Amino acid sequence: MAGFFKRLFKIGEANAHAALDKIEDPTKMTEQGIRDMKVQLDESIKALAEVKAMAIRAKNEANGHRNKMNEYENKAIQLLNAGQKGQLDAAEGDRLATQALTAKETSAKNLQNALNNQKTYEAQVAKLEGSISQFKNNINMWENEAKTLNARAKVSKATQTVNKQLANLDSNGTVAMLERMKEKVESQEALSESYADIAFENRSIDQEIDSVLESTSTSSNDALAALKAKLSGGTPPAIE
Repeated sequence: MAGFFKRLFKIGEANAHAALDKIEDPTKMTEQGIRDMKVQLDESIKALAEVKAMAIRAKNEANGHRNKMNEYENKAIQLLNAGQKGQLDAAEGDRLATQALTAKETSAKNLQNALNNQKTYEAQVAKLEGSISQFKNNINMWENEAKTLNARAKVSKATQTVNKQLANLDSNGTVAMLERMKEKVESQEALSESYADIAFENRSIDQEIDSVLESTSTSSNDALAALKAKLSGGTPPAIE
C-alpha cells in the first residue's frame, strides 16, 4: 500500500512539473533571473564600497599614528635638549622624555595594527573587485545571450506559425473548392461547345445551300465572266 501511494505521489509530482512548465515562460523567467542578479550585483558593490571605506579609514589611522610617533619623538628630543641646556631640570626632562618615548611605542603598535588592518581590507577590496568584475561580465554575457535567444525564439515562433499555416493551407477546403470550381467551368465550356455543334447540325437545307453558295459565289462569277469573254472572242480574265 505504501508503494502504491509513493508511485501515486510521483505521478502527481510529474504532472505538477509538467503543468508548471506550461505555465512558466522561460523568457520571462530568464529576464527575472537577470534582474535578480543585478540586484545582487548592486549589493556586492555596496559591500565593496564599505570595505573600501574601512581600508581608507585604516590608512588614515596609520598615517595618524605615524605622525604621533614622529611628534612624540620630537618632543622627547626637545625635552632632552632643554634638560641639557639647563632650561629644565635634567631629571624631570629625562622623565618626561621617557614618557614621550613610551607614548611613541604605543603609537608604533597602533600603527602596526592599522597597517595590518589596511593590508587585510585592501586584499578584500582587490578580491571583491575581481569577483564583481567577473559578475558584471557574466551578467552582460547572459543578458546578450538572453536577447539573442529571445530574438531566435521570436523568429522560430513566426516560422512555426507560417509553416503551420502552409501545412494547414487547405484546412478550410479552399483547394478542394477551387478544383470543383475548375471542373464546373470546364463542364460549362464543354456544354457550350456541345450546344454549338447541335445548332450547326440542326440547320435547314436552305441554310446549308445558302452557306455553300456564299462560299462559292466568287468562283461562279469568275466562271461566268470567262465564258462571256470566250463567246465575244476576248481574252478571258485570269481565274485566281
